[in-house]
Amino acid sequence: MGRWLDGRGRLVVHGAEGSERVSVPLEIATSYRARTRGLLGRDSVDGAILLSPAGSVHTFRMRVPIDVAYLDRGLKVLAVRTMKPGRLGLPRLRSRHVLEAAAGAMAGWGVRAGARVTVERDAVGGGGV
Repeated sequence: MGRWLDGRGRLVVHGAEGSERVSVPLEIATSYRARTRGLLGRDSVDGAILLSPAGSVHTFRMRVPIDVAYLDRGLKVLAVRTMKPGRLGLPRLRSRHVLEAAAGAMAGWGVRAGARVTVERDAVGGGGV
């Protein structure tokens, strides 16, 4: 897997054997500037945002609670946490990417520890994997 560039795509959550895949709008933040901005100052997010590379996040200056999923190199979910505004998340061993979404959204998508996700880039804008 190569390195992504800032942009948009789809997050695909692969459910348990025989269950349906879920596809979610995704913002990809890989540059230092995009990762630092993340969800700061937003009241909501359409879908999710992927921060890469990242091993931890904080919710200082955020207005709403968020779900945070820590992913390894192969995009396997290591842990999912809901964080209130003004918190500092602990770094996760083996975490290479962090996925953020509105609080409660990830449970509805089937994002939980052990799940696998993939990223599909939008055709417009190109670049990255």
